[in-house]
Amino acid sequence: MSGDPYLIISSDCHAGLPTEEYRPYLERRFHRAFDDFLAQRTARREEMTRLGVRNETFAARWFEEHEEGLRGGWDAAQRIKELDGDGVAAEVVFPDADAVDSRTAAPFGVGLGLSGDHDPELGMAGARAHNRWLAEFCSAHPERHCGVALLPVTAPVGRVVEEIGRAKESGLGALMIPAMWGEGKPYHDRSYDPVWAAAAAAGMPVLTHSGATPRHEYGDHLGIFVTEVTWWPARPLWFLLWSGVFERHPHLRFGIAESGCWWLPNLLWFMDRLYFGAHGGKKLSPFAGLTRPPHEYLDRNVFVCATNTKRRELAQRYEIGVGNILWGSDFPHPEGTWPDTRAWLRTTFHDIPVAETRRMLGLSAAEAFGFDARALAPLAARIGPTPDDLGQPADQRAVEASWARSRETGRHWLTGEDFPRTGVNDA
Repeated sequence: MSGDPYLIISSDCHAGLPTEEYRPYLERRFHRAFDDFLAQRTARREEMTRLGVRNETFAARWFEEHEEGLRGGWDAAQRIKELDGDGVAAEVVFPDADAVDSRTAAPFGVGLGLSGDHDPELGMAGARAHNRWLAEFCSAHPERHCGVALLPVTAPVGRVVEEIGRAKESGLGALMIPAMWGEGKPYHDRSYDPVWAAAAAAGMPVLTHSGATPRHEYGDHLGIFVTEVTWWPARPLWFLLWSGVFERHPHLRFGIAESGCWWLPNLLWFMDRLYFGAHGGKKLSPFAGLTRPPHEYLDRNVFVCATNTKRRELAQRYEIGVGNILWGSDFPHPEGTWPDTRAWLRTTFHDIPVAETRRMLGLSAAEAFGFDARALAPLAARIGPTPDDLGQPADQRAVEASWARSRETGRHWLTGEDFPRTGVNDA
């Protein structure tokens, strides 16, 4: 029914132990290296402050005002309390609960800073330690958490495939790969095919997440960092698409997290123009290995975890595809919607049609990450906000009129296809 509470699934949340507490989950032979890593924490924090990335005044205030709730980053009982308060029935759990002070960084910096330049041994050891803990953490309420395993994909391929199987067996449901491969092989390289095949066979979406950047290039110019930080996680998309990875692995699901989706409509328009041989691309040879235009791979293989989705992005939802936008709260990071998610949702979705809101706030995430929407329904009925709570029109005719007005802007630029395109699972 149109007035029922929403099933809300956050496609981007974070959890992680206080860093020193990872020791029991780390293989003993890496303990000495772990001690060295811990000893360098103060220097890393001072460097972040020097570069202007860390605002000391804001950090102190954030921790003071939200001390109890922030324990939900690693305390399962506190986490459920915070999710319920936000009306969030389920979540996708990325690493690094604390993005302000790196107090919960995964061992050897392989959380949101996961990069192809990590030492293969230490990188895999840190990832396995976090994955072991995360599986244990999610097991308390498995119906509400989809844990994202860290996967240093530039390590030897046999070990990478082995970790996919181990993570799946432990109950984790998705895989985070480095947004940057550094000196490793780019993601168009066929050597990764066993990894993509294993992920597809396991039904585990592969994701990138904002965080890693070539900070050594930026100096103390924070504006350069914030301009590029969401570009790097998006970059693997065109490497996978144009190299035929989605063609060879049609069941592989790929997601881009906490990078917004404002950049996608024009990118998709540009890639489709090239594929169809528009004037600017006539001198190029046909794109071998692709049997369909880029927007069709997007609808079939790709989704965007558009954290704290913005009004401008919702205005572009028919070009992106309503079913390709997955909302996220970013709990417990300060740039997200927690602890005021209900107010954020009202501000953002107040005039969006109810059926579209249901898909972006939860139904698409349930499909992409394998949540049991029926099992979550009673919980959603208890904690979820209703369309009235979001200030959406009670008269369904008004909702449909809003939808019709939006659709007046929209047919696909070349194919003439009506918007909205249906969703991430369409063939």
